[in-house]
Amino acid sequence: MEILKVEHIKKVYGKGEAEVIAVNDVSFEVEEGEFIAIIGPSGSGKSTILHIVAGLEKPTSGKVYFYGKDMYEMNKKDLTILRREKIGIIYQFYNLIPTLNVEENITLPIELDKKKIDRKKVEEITKFLNIDNRRKHLPNELSGGQQQKVAIARALIINPAILLADEPTGNLDSNSSEEIIQLLKKANKEYKQTIIMITHNLEIAKQADRIIQIKDGKIM
Repeated sequence: MEILKVEHIKKVYGKGEAEVIAVNDVSFEVEEGEFIAIIGPSGSGKSTILHIVAGLEKPTSGKVYFYGKDMYEMNKKDLTILRREKIGIIYQFYNLIPTLNVEENITLPIELDKKKIDRKKVEEITKFLNIDNRRKHLPNELSGGQQQKVAIARALIINPAILLADEPTGNLDSNSSEEIIQLLKKANKEYKQTIIMITHNLEIAKQADRIIQIKDGKIM
């Protein structure tokens, strides 16, 4: 089943001589359960595409359909609910709250949504990511790889329809990078988690089911 459809999106910043076309007529589709890598050099437009797909940045033109509904035709409230309940995001720099422990960081989206926390789900995810013995630690007591696992757990706790990973290994050493990619692959296979991953690393991109290559804002 098709979860995401991107049709002829274009993103332009600035005007006149200062105009920059970050994304130029990009189209693709994502099926449920796919693991897709979007690869390209710095400045190619790949992160802008991710932000547009995440509902964070409106395209200058084009359409983004999520389960058949045009995301940018939704009102602000409905789009916020969609992002909060259906889209999990993992960033390169973790974005953990330093004063909250591991478990509190993971459950923060549930707390903000004023929903009941499923403690069994928390236990299941932390065991899956091998951080169950770190649940009471603060972020500064963790390695970079462990912090990224917490970020992944925070994204997975909402049972997202799609998981978006923006350079998830960009701040890690090679061993931690390999571990994170293998965990994403495992989440894709065991949880049937749909994943779109942004990366500039071809070897990492090869771990995905399908690669979309971006250059100068276009699909190559």
